Amino acid sequence: MTARGLRRLWTDPETRRWLAFFALAATYALVSVYRLSTAVLADELTRAFDVTGTQLGTLHASFFYVYAAMQLPAGVFADRLGARRTVTGGTLVMSLGGIVFAAADSYALAFAGRALVGFGGSVLFIAILRFCANWFRPTEFARMSGFTLAVSGFGGVLATTPLALAVSAFGWRPTLTGMAAVGVGLATTAYLVARDTPSDAGFEPMAGPEPPGAPSLRAIVSNARTVLAERETWLCGAILFAGTGVNITVVGLWGIPYLVQTYGLSVTAASTYTLLGSAGLLVGPPTVGAVSDRLAGAADGTASTAARTRLIVIGMAIYTAAFATLAITGAPPRIVVAAVFFASGALAGAYALTYAVVKERHEAAASGVSTGTINTMAFTGAAILPTLMGYALDAYWTGETIGGARVYSEFGYQVAFGLAATVASLALLSSILLHRRTVARA
Repeated sequence: MTARGLRRLWTDPETRRWLAFFALAATYALVSVYRLSTAVLADELTRAFDVTGTQLGTLHASFFYVYAAMQLPAGVFADRLGARRTVTGGTLVMSLGGIVFAAADSYALAFAGRALVGFGGSVLFIAILRFCANWFRPTEFARMSGFTLAVSGFGGVLATTPLALAVSAFGWRPTLTGMAAVGVGLATTAYLVARDTPSDAGFEPMAGPEPPGAPSLRAIVSNARTVLAERETWLCGAILFAGTGVNITVVGLWGIPYLVQTYGLSVTAASTYTLLGSAGLLVGPPTVGAVSDRLAGAADGTASTAARTRLIVIGMAIYTAAFATLAITGAPPRIVVAAVFFASGALAGAYALTYAVVKERHEAAASGVSTGTINTMAFTGAAILPTLMGYALDAYWTGETIGGARVYSEFGYQVAFGLAATVASLALLSSILLHRRTVARA
């Protein structure tokens, strides 16, 4: 491409926003690689640190303990510092954590390193949504939330078979060190390409009037109180708690051990099934987001939100049924397992609509705080459920180990998936209540 062509890309606002979006979103893809990597690394980590299923679940969840706690502060950072600086700083901290984790010679240091990865990665999603709120029109927001999750799905794909092949070829420690180096490069790119608002890039506002500068701390506290006082916030949070928590726990940790121990697959072969979960993320959220925006655009006010909540109910019903199938059957034909894993990713598009539901209830200045609040609840699920499922599996340990990794019974996995289905059913109930409250206000 000629220099004139590159300049045209840089000076056209429609093109420039997409360049900036993908520069920012690429860092979130790396977050997804880190948070889902434990499934591929499970046996390696079990051997390296001599851990039980509960301890491995806790090590996996250390990322999410910090991640969940940081979501409301992440909203404050996004509103106060802007997406550009928040994403750059968070990615650099995440990369530092990756180096610590790769060099860890004890369980405690590995826990601290993965927690530091979670600390850095925790601010990225909300900052990217804040960028989207500034650069994309309100009728495009659900679609952009879906695209952001789709980029996460691409990272999830990399965290399956490609990561398994890299670990097999180079070892898990050098692979994680290489990921940290990639993070530094992505942070630099994001800082150079992205700007917080169209005005910062020299363009006219594209998503309506821009907030008049960073909100004061008093305004942020007031916004947070308003968001937390609404019942809809807690219902959306419950949906995300289950949807995000179950998905990350199964696809990001216990899915591969389940396939290896129940069906006798290799780790690399098993990773192709969890790859389907991430492939679902690539397809489902953008599609559901686009449908949601179209339905909402054909209605006004509360009726448009009701169109979104209806899709959430449908999605969570299928989500619950999918994991109930594994809980009841234990070892169904592998095509059924593949379908469940794909659905778990694709249906993220349904529970991701809660971000649009909450955002539409509040003014632009509260965008970061409102989405950060429900994201806290989402990753609280991801922090709690891995340990609970690990505890359930330890109760059904066969007493055997293979290559230093514990072997669990088929019934143990049924109990673990039963826990997942139970949590998902609570999200289904929350989605029904959310929809009924929305329709009542129409």
